[in-house]
Amino acid sequence: MEGTAKMAQSNSQAVLKTERGGIVVLDFGGQYTQLIARRVREQQVFSAVLPCTSSVEEIRKLEPAGIILSGGPSSVYDKDAPVCDPAVLSQGIPVLGICYGMQWMAKNLGGKVEPVQRREYGPAHFNLEKAESHILGGLPETLKIWASHGDNVLELPPGFHLTGKTANAIGSAEDHKRKMYAVQFHPEVNHTDRGTEILRNFLFRVCKAEPKWSGKAFIEETVEAIRRKVATHHAICGLSGGVDSTVAAVLVHRAMGERLTNIFVDTGLLRKNEFEHTLEMYRKRLGLRVIGVDASEHFLGKLLGVSDPEQKRKIIGREFIAIFAAEAEKLQKSAAGAIKFLVQGTLYPDVIESVSVKGPSATIKTHHNVGGLPENMPFALVEPLRDLFKDEVRRIGKDLGLPEEILVKHPFPGPGLAVRLLGAITKKDLETLRDADAIVVEEIRRAGLYEKVWQAFAVLLPVRSVGVMGDGRTYGLTVAVRVVQSDDAMTADWVRLPGEVLERMSTRIVNEVPGVTRVVYDVSSKPPSTIEWE
Repeated sequence: MEGTAKMAQSNSQAVLKTERGGIVVLDFGGQYTQLIARRVREQQVFSAVLPCTSSVEEIRKLEPAGIILSGGPSSVYDKDAPVCDPAVLSQGIPVLGICYGMQWMAKNLGGKVEPVQRREYGPAHFNLEKAESHILGGLPETLKIWASHGDNVLELPPGFHLTGKTANAIGSAEDHKRKMYAVQFHPEVNHTDRGTEILRNFLFRVCKAEPKWSGKAFIEETVEAIRRKVATHHAICGLSGGVDSTVAAVLVHRAMGERLTNIFVDTGLLRKNEFEHTLEMYRKRLGLRVIGVDASEHFLGKLLGVSDPEQKRKIIGREFIAIFAAEAEKLQKSAAGAIKFLVQGTLYPDVIESVSVKGPSATIKTHHNVGGLPENMPFALVEPLRDLFKDEVRRIGKDLGLPEEILVKHPFPGPGLAVRLLGAITKKDLETLRDADAIVVEEIRRAGLYEKVWQAFAVLLPVRSVGVMGDGRTYGLTVAVRVVQSDDAMTADWVRLPGEVLERMSTRIVNEVPGVTRVVYDVSSKPPSTIEWE
């Protein structure tokens, strides 16, 4: 590279044709905001989540066919209650307010909102009124719905008419003239009967949206957008061995060919035999240009004595970039053009959890390929999957012709085993964790469950407990087994494994992994827990 010249980190991307005419979801900090976006995309209509504070100009750039105002944890009367520009309601674009979104609409348009004595959360019954409804048409008179709110709309704004009630509140209302619609419940969650139909009615009856969001169209447009962005320059891609970075690499390879050099780094934090196996697959089966870098001693040296998970993530992110820069320096001598871009497999959930960029949503943790990157980057970023959920990435990978082995591979965190080995990292503990993790995966495969669950892995805890082995007292290590089911990593539930599978895992780990005397099973869901322990 040209020394270590600073290059602006750019995540901005031109709006693709398939993204125009979609739905903008304005986030007021609701726990279901991303679920709304997913439900819209399931109808092959693009959705983008923007902070509720986004300007009308930012919203109109996406040329939306409709706008959805999300729910949120606040009261509209809170001092710091999230708000959006009231001009959003006067653009002639159909608007659907959900829960807090309904309350914010009502308050701003002259209605009356009041706090409830006790927050309404959970299942409830909703009764349709006989008034004409554009979004509830064709539904039964009574629905089971999911409520989650602390305020109720007491009086509707002028121009709105009542379309449904619950036992305690106005449940839905519409203003056909101004194309405004509101529901006090959550149609996006599975607990609401016919919720998908309600959203479909808004998308297609009201907004006249076109179902044009498809994998094939995304691939074609993204490849062309990448070509325009990188021009004649070269790029490097950080491969992790997982589906995200692999799909990103294959997609960018279509746009750049041999001007893309992939770098697969052995951080010393990979799973058992993963480095050698994955490197061979990249080169021989996918035909990618890949450089394998053994930096295990380097990373372990930088992580020596570090226990804090956020520090681990930041160190790993920083050192990844340092290694990329060093490899790019070597490559620059033989490259026909300047290496100016870094390709990453960043996904939507990574962005959401790492940085509070979607309205008031809370930051959960830093991902090494988002918040863990240093401010002064020697590369501009190319993140072709940044707006996709995991299941969408797998579908894109299938359309790209990737081997099934890659498409069904369980997600693996960017920091690797560093965030599955709680506390300080040592070589010995890493080997212990690697061996235990391999047994977990082997037994999940043996039970025919690998492709049916989202993730299955082991965690080494900084906890020792008394045990008995060979008639002698031991004071050994504790391994936690984590197996979850999910669609997109935004939410996850622990898997009810058969007792015999858990028994085989426990028996094998205790007998085959030196130093481990206790195995526990994690029965936490997300939320409130995260999938990874750190």
